[in-house]
Amino acid sequence: MFLYGKDYLTASKAMAIVSGQLKAKLDKNTRSKVAKAYKEVLAIASKEKAVYGINTGFGPLCNTRISPDKTKILQKNILLSHSVGVGNPIKEEISKLMLILKVHALAKGFSGISTEVLDRIIWQIENDVIPVVPEQGSVGASGDLAPLSHLFLPLLGEGQVFYKNKIQNTSTLFKKLKIKPLELGPKAGLALINGTQFIAAHAVHVVSVLHNCLAHADLIAALMIEGLMGSKSPFNERLHQTRPFKGNIHVAKSISALLKNSKINLSHLDCDRVQDPYSLRCVPQVHGASRSAWLHLKEAVEVEINSVTDNPVIFSRDFTISGGNFHGQPLALPLDYACLAAAEIGNISDRRSYLSLEGKTENTPRLLMKDTGVNSGFMIVQYVSAALVSENKGLCFPSSADSIPTSLGQEDHVSMGSIGARKALQVCNNVVKVLGIELLCAAQAIDFRRPLKSSTKLEKVHGYIRSKISHAKEDRIFAKDIEKAIKIIESKALTEILGRKNWMASDHFEEFEQW
Repeated sequence: MFLYGKDYLTASKAMAIVSGQLKAKLDKNTRSKVAKAYKEVLAIASKEKAVYGINTGFGPLCNTRISPDKTKILQKNILLSHSVGVGNPIKEEISKLMLILKVHALAKGFSGISTEVLDRIIWQIENDVIPVVPEQGSVGASGDLAPLSHLFLPLLGEGQVFYKNKIQNTSTLFKKLKIKPLELGPKAGLALINGTQFIAAHAVHVVSVLHNCLAHADLIAALMIEGLMGSKSPFNERLHQTRPFKGNIHVAKSISALLKNSKINLSHLDCDRVQDPYSLRCVPQVHGASRSAWLHLKEAVEVEINSVTDNPVIFSRDFTISGGNFHGQPLALPLDYACLAAAEIGNISDRRSYLSLEGKTENTPRLLMKDTGVNSGFMIVQYVSAALVSENKGLCFPSSADSIPTSLGQEDHVSMGSIGARKALQVCNNVVKVLGIELLCAAQAIDFRRPLKSSTKLEKVHGYIRSKISHAKEDRIFAKDIEKAIKIIESKALTEILGRKNWMASDHFEEFEQW
């Protein structure tokens, strides 16, 4: 059981709550803390002293005083007026994650929101009444204002929700379920929409998808090294101790463990090849650097999702601070870094796929098929990989490098982290497809090494692939094979077959694998 506002939330725990594998609730002590902060806000609302967002307007209207009898209208209007998002709805699971992250942040007890509001949001999470949130409209500064406004329209009985596999109008659904809209108290609307939960929810998904990409990139690279009779010497531990980046060492040990006792590798120890192309030889350096970027993002994400990103922050009725905890820059920069790191995993994977088609390895035919001419082999399969990595390159321009003033200059520097987060996730999803294509090529290349066997571990991997995708002797609809390969990666079946703890000897296992 996870306790909102109290326990430490990790990216993996957040994903487990989304999937229902981990239950979450508010405990008695947290409820008391939240209720106390709410009483402080009620007291502030009745005072003469101006406190932003409680008895004043918002943004450039921060100097406009709001009378006590209009504070509830103010909080309702902020949700209505800020619900200006455009574009396609984000995925239902990301919207659900936004709700989870917002509850955890509000439950810290510094936002002055009522337990009634938190209970309604938790009810939505537990019953999968998930708001429809447009993907565009946030600049990632005063919180993710537009998407968070859409996220909480259902509290007012407004907007739309995903429910039982279809989009429904909230008002219609609530009538069926006999659910009444809430009336928001002072500061409630502001507390709901100030925050970085749109950026953070996407970032959690980037952490998850990129982690899976990195694990499979090492595994598939090892398969390709075997298929193309590459050397294992570039993965020697002594070499990497001379340049001891943690990510590099971890990847080198991973590849070495996968190649251990391979008959294929032993068969060419005395060959006259001096060194392999970079896409085989430099796997630790390239994959390792991307692992380090992933670790940086993971650490930033976990600080963020355990933080208060509201404004103003309520310490007591006599001590509130209007600051900038909602600014998305702490995630915007590492997300751009992770986006580039993910793209590089795709770039080097595509190079290995291309290398496998050249026919320069003994007994490996061009285009990975013996009877070419009438058959095109894997030629166009690699085209798809090339298209995906090119698309990723165009998505790698750092969103955080841009800033456009908003709110009549009150918000004169914005992070654009919401855009960077969406792009980073798109790049990661493309990389899954690129790795799926390399998986096809590597498995095909291994077939031409027979009767020699690879290591026990890689034979298990190859056997599983072949249980799902047969060797291609002639042309067929390779799109079906690509889709199967992508599903293998998404299912994490290969890493589960190996049981990474049983073969991973890296000193940095906890940092890179246990998240």
